[in-house]
Amino acid sequence: MSIIILEVEVPSQFPAERVFKAFSDFDIIAPKVNPQVFKSIETVEGNGDVGTIKIFNFGDGVPFKSAKYKVDALDVSNHSYSYSFIEGDNLMGILDTINYHVKVVPCDGGCVFKQTVTYNCKGDEKPSEEFIKKEKELYENTYKAIESYAAAHPETY
Repeated sequence: MSIIILEVEVPSQFPAERVFKAFSDFDIIAPKVNPQVFKSIETVEGNGDVGTIKIFNFGDGVPFKSAKYKVDALDVSNHSYSYSFIEGDNLMGILDTINYHVKVVPCDGGCVFKQTVTYNCKGDEKPSEEFIKKEKELYENTYKAIESYAAAHPETY
């Protein structure tokens, strides 16, 4: 079994607490700001804490229909969140899981949104470099759209 690791870092002018709060509302915000990728996200088990299961229904802008993910870790005080896609056509038949670890790191003048994505391959077949490049762009663009949404809704974020 092989793995591919993708690192995403996006600087922000906003405080870490505000960015993490907006990211914590991903289920609500992502379908509003990027409906071509995220049609809907539904919680099917749990209340958002560790062990919660959610179903992603993807939009027409991606070649996948749906996926199931599980919350693996949540540490609000350290602005970190981990989850894994455990079922769905986004695993492309070649991945066991896709693990995500998000950490929002405070810094002078704002924070840095850091996301590590680990693609756990079943065998020797791996996602293409082009696929990984598009995934990185998708994550960066989605983060920026969520940040813009939060900036436009200061009463909430």
